[in-house]
Amino acid sequence: MNYPIIFYILGCVLKFEGAFLMLPALVGILYREATVYPYLVMAGICLLIGQILTWKKPKSSALYTRDGFVSVALSWIVMSIFGALPFVLTGDIPFFVDALFETVSGFTTTGASILTDVEALSHASLFWRSFTHWIGGMGVLVFIMAILPLMGGSTMNLMKAESPGPSVSKLVPHVKDTAKILYSIYIAITICEVFLLCIFGMPLFDSLTITFGTVGTGGFGIKNDSMGSYSPALQNIVTIFMILSGVNYTAYFYLVCGKIKEAFRLEEVRWYFIIILASAGIIAVNTRHMYPALEETLRHAFFQVGSIITTTGYATTDFDLWPEMSKCILVILMFIGACAGSTGGGIKVSRLVILFKTIRKELSLIIHPREIRKIRMDGRVVEHETVRSTNVFLVTYFAILLISTLLVSVDEFDFTTNFTGVLSALNNIGPGLAKVGPTLNFSIYSPFSKLVLIFDMLAGRLELFPLLIIFMPSTWKRK
Repeated sequence: MNYPIIFYILGCVLKFEGAFLMLPALVGILYREATVYPYLVMAGICLLIGQILTWKKPKSSALYTRDGFVSVALSWIVMSIFGALPFVLTGDIPFFVDALFETVSGFTTTGASILTDVEALSHASLFWRSFTHWIGGMGVLVFIMAILPLMGGSTMNLMKAESPGPSVSKLVPHVKDTAKILYSIYIAITICEVFLLCIFGMPLFDSLTITFGTVGTGGFGIKNDSMGSYSPALQNIVTIFMILSGVNYTAYFYLVCGKIKEAFRLEEVRWYFIIILASAGIIAVNTRHMYPALEETLRHAFFQVGSIITTTGYATTDFDLWPEMSKCILVILMFIGACAGSTGGGIKVSRLVILFKTIRKELSLIIHPREIRKIRMDGRVVEHETVRSTNVFLVTYFAILLISTLLVSVDEFDFTTNFTGVLSALNNIGPGLAKVGPTLNFSIYSPFSKLVLIFDMLAGRLELFPLLIIFMPSTWKRK
């Protein structure tokens, strides 16, 4: 274990978090709020500790897979702890476990909240709460790699640990250039949505916070009814950008480079849109009797399907009142999630495509034992290592889901509440059903259950293994 380089990375993360905390402080100054001082204090503390940790660059810049996974896991934990303290210091969320839950939910782009009255928060805290989505959406370490030269080629191990999906590859030869491309696309989509929301009448502050939650697929709203009180036009714009944010960013890279055929060859993206269209169509038919106009039915159906499959978590209606079939479809979408290489959570469409192709291969081998069949995605052979890691991921995923559901059941809530609450946390979605539905929140849970859900949110965002590896004693042994 290369401890000096891990501490150096943590220092870089804290310095950037300190810089990010200046933004809500600026918002506090603009709105003349007393909350500006806690944000400035925490910004200074983060910058100071970060400077101490990065005062001397490590002699060895080698960053192996284990080091990369540990660095990412610890970075997200440290970032969440320091990011929670402003909420406590301002008094907006006085209890630390609640503040940590809200902050982890923000950074992991989950959007689950313990707040019963969101509108009571200061503008500075509302901004920071939503901005954590934007930071966590693409990943803070990916951002750092785009700005700073860290460890050369070994930074690929950081990207593998922080980026979602069964496999991670460079878009261009250099990791730093790949990080720049990803963030350039990310920023471009962000600017486009803010611009459109402002044009259609949404105030600038609302446009920024809603966009952070949309592009980061987070879902923290700044109103108690989430997106319900905004106009149909604004809801439709958010629907479009939620769905676009769930697309594999490789497709956007191909489009920018003029490789249109390659973009449309991506099987995962095609299945992603097919699932959205099919799900929204079935829900629209199933809920048609609940809304006076077809336009309203389609708007709510597409919005909620886009919100759940991308794991954003915004709501325009109380879908907990929908018929059982529609709610069942939404739960299935919670499992599926968005595309790999996007800001969305969930199992990922690509993993499910690989899984079904594996099942088809096994069935074919039963019929034709001597047949040699390769699993292919986008015209390329899927390596055995990718298939194996997909299978291991799914087993681990369901183990964590079941164990976590068992642990939170100590609070004696009904199974639907506990199961969808854990499912929402592990898949970074936000709302569940029953007592954690779209019009309710997670404040009902005990501190112990909130800590379990915090673990689930971090595990889900980091694709399980970077977080799990820090609990293995052998991880911390020096080579």
